[in-house]
Amino acid sequence: MLNRFAMALVLVAGLGLVGCNGGDTTASTTTGSTTGTTGSGGTTGTTGKTCKVAVIPKGSTHEFWKAVHAGANDAGKEFGADITFKGPEKEDDRQSQVDMVDNIVSAGTDAIVLAPLDADGLRKPVDNAIAKKIPVVIIDSALNGSGIASFVATDNEKGGTMAADEMIKRLGGKGKIVVLRYAPGSASTEAREKGFEDEIKAKGAGIQIVSDNQYAGATAESAAKKSDDLLATMKGPDGKLTIDGIFCPNESSTLGMLATLRAHSWNGKVKFMGFDSSDKEVEALQKGDVDGLVVQSPYKIGYEGVKAAVETLQGKKVEARVDTGATLVTKDNMDTPENQKLLKPKQVD
Repeated sequence: MLNRFAMALVLVAGLGLVGCNGGDTTASTTTGSTTGTTGSGGTTGTTGKTCKVAVIPKGSTHEFWKAVHAGANDAGKEFGADITFKGPEKEDDRQSQVDMVDNIVSAGTDAIVLAPLDADGLRKPVDNAIAKKIPVVIIDSALNGSGIASFVATDNEKGGTMAADEMIKRLGGKGKIVVLRYAPGSASTEAREKGFEDEIKAKGAGIQIVSDNQYAGATAESAAKKSDDLLATMKGPDGKLTIDGIFCPNESSTLGMLATLRAHSWNGKVKFMGFDSSDKEVEALQKGDVDGLVVQSPYKIGYEGVKAAVETLQGKKVEARVDTGATLVTKDNMDTPENQKLLKPKQVD
């Protein structure tokens, strides 16, 4: 009798610790939150317990993060988690993101889903979270070190390789190109830049990279200024560009370069490969001002990141690396149903 009573107590206690139990659809479900606020606090499963998952993106200005937010919210609804979603305003404010992680750890949360602005700079606050038994899922951009629950992201180096292959094809294997980098310490874009340059060197023997040491910065505005300065050194006496191709590794760098090309009527005169799928990028692809976009699945990144966090809390086995995929989209294939879904992902306004 006593043994059975003790076992019952252990079982009840164990159930109370599980949380985020999405197995019982008869209970009310949690709704995801809007940026910077907590969800409605609904309960899911037989335990009547929800968990809190803090999602911290790199920034809040790019359309990419609006789709990540939508995916995170939908996963919160499905798996029974209260979602908070808040990141720095700009993607160059590392200290703000460090402070956000530290503050969330101090205030208390069940799990963190983080897109680190810096592969090394966010290591200490993540270690602090892990030391307090708060599982951390990294999304979008890698974090150096160990101990995280999962890494959910595009294979960014492969994405850069895809852009390079298309550039080689469009240039016929010869010409001069520039790479406008994004920002030092951003692991995702650094991997794209590496993949692009390695592939050019391996398969584009007749293609010369004439500049790859300039950084666009965190916004389309800073990217436009840097693009203008860079391309001013790449034009001949007739005002025409002396280069044949350009690669930009993310949304803001692509948009900044696009603005500069249009301002000088250089759009459509060089082969231009970009990354991501904001409305302005898609419009430029349709017009022929951009030749190709490597498109990610930001919605899936947000969804899978929260799913991994919840399943970690439930004690389930979680994949150490979740590849959310990348697709090369051109004007020729942009209207397929599959690519239209990628180009117009669900977003949080």
